[in-house]
Amino acid sequence: MKLYNTLTKKVEEFKENVPGKVSMYTCGPTVYHFAHIGNLRSYIEEDVLEKTLRYAGYDVKRVMNITDVGHLSSDADTGEDKMLAGAKREHKTVMEIADFYTKAFFSDMEKLNIKMPDVVEPATHCIDEFIHMIEILLEKGYAYRSGENIYFDTSKLPEYYVFGNQSEEELMVGVRDDVTEDTNKRNKNDFVLWFTKSKFEDQALKWDSPWGVGYPGWHIECSCISMKHLGEQLDIHCGGVDNIFPHHTNEIAQSESYLGHKWCNYWFHVHHLNDRAGKMSKSKGNILTVTVLQEKGYDPLAYRFFCLQSHYRKPLEFSFDALDNAAAAYTKLLKRTLSIVKQAGNDPINQEVFDTYKAKFLDAVSNDVNTSSALTVVYDVLKADIDNATKAALIRSFDEVLSLNLAAETEEKAVEENGEKDELTLYVEEMIAKRVAAKKEKNFAEADRIRNELLEKGIVLKDTREGTLWEKA
Repeated sequence: MKLYNTLTKKVEEFKENVPGKVSMYTCGPTVYHFAHIGNLRSYIEEDVLEKTLRYAGYDVKRVMNITDVGHLSSDADTGEDKMLAGAKREHKTVMEIADFYTKAFFSDMEKLNIKMPDVVEPATHCIDEFIHMIEILLEKGYAYRSGENIYFDTSKLPEYYVFGNQSEEELMVGVRDDVTEDTNKRNKNDFVLWFTKSKFEDQALKWDSPWGVGYPGWHIECSCISMKHLGEQLDIHCGGVDNIFPHHTNEIAQSESYLGHKWCNYWFHVHHLNDRAGKMSKSKGNILTVTVLQEKGYDPLAYRFFCLQSHYRKPLEFSFDALDNAAAAYTKLLKRTLSIVKQAGNDPINQEVFDTYKAKFLDAVSNDVNTSSALTVVYDVLKADIDNATKAALIRSFDEVLSLNLAAETEEKAVEENGEKDELTLYVEEMIAKRVAAKKEKNFAEADRIRNELLEKGIVLKDTREGTLWEKA
């Protein structure tokens, strides 16, 4: 297994801390709004990394946080709390916003076949851990109190810019948003570990602490949640390239100052998804969600396929023309695998051929998660002069990593082509027929009741000119 390590800026042979076991941490979403497809590109690529590790035989434990407090509208600890801004926008409580958008994010993950991490921990569940780490940093002299807030003192570190590749613009504006100077800081790059209510009187979520009622800064949460579930030695830390500075830089600063030793060995960063106007971002308003793609008629897995055609360390430009091409290629791929699965039956496989192609596929994905090369191996198998049973077995094997439903989807379509339907399909179609009858009788209350009953079961109806369509929410 070889990975590009952002910390060393080179592709390295992966060596885990504990033989056979991999600890992996993923920076999760700030749940104040829907995730856009640019955000989700990172989670798709991280999902492939985790599945590649498992495919290669590693025992992986993956942890992800949910940011439901402390992330301000600027990464440099200025501006309004994003969660509070979301609550004001929708006239709900912060926790209602967090619950709604967390569920929406999990729904997007399911649609994209992204495996749920082994542990998902909201920041609000770990206040005691944050306070403990801050107390130790104060005791060691790495933190100070100023203006009733607690700051990390970056001047105490011989090397703060550990990634060493920040642009002048990034260093000045904290990556994303405009920054106003915080006069409480001793140094411009110091960052907040704990805010008191003196910072924002209208902050919705506050907790008692040794320094007054307040709430944690954004950067502290990932360090503490990682250590809580994965210990003091982390193998792989994942995120988007916009997390490199200041978020991941600050994580390393506080974690290694707290621990007194190196914390994480490999840093895995996924590059931006761009459109013709530049990087997709909520702050720019140019967000495109999985749900919107579905409403436009795209299978979410066509977007996953679109992402896998490119390397995670390269910027990927999105356009609907490009997505159309990917969707057409994905549909064609499914049809080809359908034909193979139908013809394979229960014939025995050629184990030697299977092992040869599996090794080629593993070599591709193990070479810094090269998904485009891995897809090439898939097509090589489809074109190869080998029996269909072996081809079908290889497709199922490869899909353990690619998760494009190359086997499950084709089997489902094969069942439909044979005129057989599962229990869920029969139930939904029966309910749709009853609803159509109710509407003809102008019993709209009954029609609405049926729609709501299906919605409670996770079934969404869409009335079109061609009739009523349905999908899983």
